[in-house]
Amino acid sequence: MTTGTILQAINLNKQFGRGDAIVHAVENVSLEIKRGEMVLIMGPSGSGKTTLLSMLGALLSPTSGKVVIDETDISSMNASELAALRAQKVGFVFQAFNLLEALTVEENILFPARLGAEGLQAAQGRLDELLERLGLSARRRALPNTLSGGEKQRVAIARALINKPPIILADEPTGNLDSHKGQEVMMILHDIARDDGCAILMVTHDPRVEEIADRVLWLEDGALRDRKSEQHSWVIDPVCGMRVNEWTATITTEYDNSKFVFCSSRCLARFKAQPEKYVDDSGANKN
Repeated sequence: MTTGTILQAINLNKQFGRGDAIVHAVENVSLEIKRGEMVLIMGPSGSGKTTLLSMLGALLSPTSGKVVIDETDISSMNASELAALRAQKVGFVFQAFNLLEALTVEENILFPARLGAEGLQAAQGRLDELLERLGLSARRRALPNTLSGGEKQRVAIARALINKPPIILADEPTGNLDSHKGQEVMMILHDIARDDGCAILMVTHDPRVEEIADRVLWLEDGALRDRKSEQHSWVIDPVCGMRVNEWTATITTEYDNSKFVFCSSRCLARFKAQPEKYVDDSGANKN
């Protein structure tokens, strides 16, 4: 493994079912994530993103292939060894927050420390630092049902960081947040990667995160490729004005020697019925 690499997948595969009913959720995926990187995994719904993330976080066993976390091959580990590795090496941030409703903010954050290498006592000193850093000091004794969505996600991030893991895996961390709170969470994760040398691997549908990520990996039909090496751009659907990723778009047409991209077949049908309504004399979008 190259210097600085904290997470590696080698020819990773995951299949569900058997015979004619077999589903290839992840196919022959290989990747490396380095310390200090913020890497996104994007792709359409059902493409295998969460399955891949679960295997990388030692939550799900692959059908074949290998996962190496901080120079440790986890392939032959038993359940108790995997649990210890997750507690010490991987922090998880989920869309649904997954806070324990009966515990206060500080109790939720400290919960994983029971399994950490340094133990609960050492984590107590780190607790105050995390509460201050994430703007939660005044809410340390609050229960989850009194927190806003943004506060809950910041608690989840603090909980993921309490054992000082070298990698954070985040599954749609902005999915339940409004635009402002989502941007706040994204920047927190970005700063963690930069300041702590912690790798962040995030599954997301949120195109705004692309602007601050170091790399974007595109997963479709279980196969992965690095969009950094591809030419791609955002274009405007001429009918509804929605921003569409030209690189991944499947609904397109040619008109007057120009290519037009659409968010849906409905917009394509409207365009074909009256193209002159949506295109000016120069061939550009009117909207």
